[in-house]
Amino acid sequence: MSVGCTTPTRSVVEELLRRIAQGDPERIAELYAEHGDWKLSWPEGEHGRADTPWIRHRSTRADAVAHYRELAAHHIAEKADTRIEHILVDGDDAVVLGVIRQTAEPTGRCYAARFALHLTVRDGLVVRHHVYEDSLAVARAFAPDRAWGSRVP
Repeated sequence: MSVGCTTPTRSVVEELLRRIAQGDPERIAELYAEHGDWKLSWPEGEHGRADTPWIRHRSTRADAVAHYRELAAHHIAEKADTRIEHILVDGDDAVVLGVIRQTAEPTGRCYAARFALHLTVRDGLVVRHHVYEDSLAVARAFAPDRAWGSRVP
């Protein structure tokens, strides 16, 4: 493959990242298949926490819309920053590596979390969305009591 060549997978991933940066959940979700495999790394038994409701497994395009709405509702948009360090593409699969910086809306606490996002694209749509991130940093920022951060979850 020549330098500068753009694959269909890379094109979809780059468009997805652009739309995520723009923050319109419906437009973001247009890039997801009607049914897919969506997982976020989080300690078992911690899914569905009231303070982090966006962190749960999903399987539909409507779930994708809900995810991005819930994520936006629990963070301060003006204080968000994401740095994409690498996008690695191999056929239908892509891995996005980077760092997110967010501020938890309910507590006002900032956090930074390194992440790896594994996407699979088929027929121009995302069919797999697996996120691996520093879940402890997220949990500490949203914990109602700062003392929680000093205990092992």
